[in-house]
Amino acid sequence: MHENIVRIRCVKPEIRVLGVDDGVFVPHAKSFAVVVGVVYRGGYWLDGVMRTEVEIDGFGATEKIASMISASTQYHQLRAVMLSGVTFAGFNVVDIKKLFERVRLPVIAVMREKPRFNDIKKAIQNLPEYSKRWEAMENAGEIIEVHTRGTEQAVYIQIAGISEKDAKKVVKSTSTRSNIPEPLRVAHIIASGLTQPKENV
Repeated sequence: MHENIVRIRCVKPEIRVLGVDDGVFVPHAKSFAVVVGVVYRGGYWLDGVMRTEVEIDGFGATEKIASMISASTQYHQLRAVMLSGVTFAGFNVVDIKKLFERVRLPVIAVMREKPRFNDIKKAIQNLPEYSKRWEAMENAGEIIEVHTRGTEQAVYIQIAGISEKDAKKVVKSTSTRSNIPEPLRVAHIIASGLTQPKENV
């Protein structure tokens, strides 16, 4: 079976990559979490910021993120999308294959640690439409280990619409400050800063 993929002929230093992460939120609350997208040229230049909101432990993260990307003025310049894992706002699961089909951009989900699927499965069994969430997680495919900066600690990726070889190149080329790709590192900083609880004056 030939997977529908986008081939990246050359991973240039200034390749435009979107990193997506969520901010701080109250677990299990009937509310929404802020999701921030950061456009980077390679791992060096911040080019833009976008945002949306997704329901905590809800559904719709795939469509919300797809709409955020498609509505961006920088959409046609993007070459790949990086997600901080496949779960946002708790267990609002992004189906990375469907996200790829929706935006026609390669999707790379990046994780600091290898997922513990047994623990995740137990946690989502208590949520509505468990099978739908689990199906989205299974759709993310195999876990691939990537050493981004020599022999330092590895990160783990799942991919859609891109070959393993090209995905590794993109992840390595954008990991310029740490073992986490810069678009994701900065998206996390911005999302967290936007959603930190206010200090009492």
